Amino acid sequence: MEENESSASPPPPTAAEVNAMIDELFPGTGNTCIELGEGFALASRPVDDTMLRPGGFVSGPTQFGLADAALWYMVFAATGRIEPMAMTSELSIRYLRPAQGSVLWARATVASAGRRNVVGTVHVWCDDRDHKPTAVAQGTYAMPN
Repeated sequence: MEENESSASPPPPTAAEVNAMIDELFPGTGNTCIELGEGFALASRPVDDTMLRPGGFVSGPTQFGLADAALWYMVFAATGRIEPMAMTSELSIRYLRPAQGSVLWARATVASAGRRNVVGTVHVWCDDRDHKPTAVAQGTYAMPN
């Protein structure tokens, strides 16, 4: 390797670049990429009445969907490029406590990143209570050939 070459991974795309791609290719998801950094992604979704179960609890499918989106964004951070065709190959979630609030958040962190798969963990919470996760998910994304 020449002196000027580096084996460091490329910088992640910006949240604005990710959101522009989502708006163009997958409009109407309701999920927003808030931040990407080395090895993580932060996503959010405003909660509305259609997402609530009796008692005012955010539904499991809503939390699952945001966890999946956060993992997808995390793939972009891990690879340094936006890859719309990266696909969920496995995702499991454990609900820890009822989710109540006006904004749902999910932070995904990379556990392992290879050429074909990216594995991560996601913590989901409501409003500013990141210290009280409502769910924890783990999943794998497969990269297109």
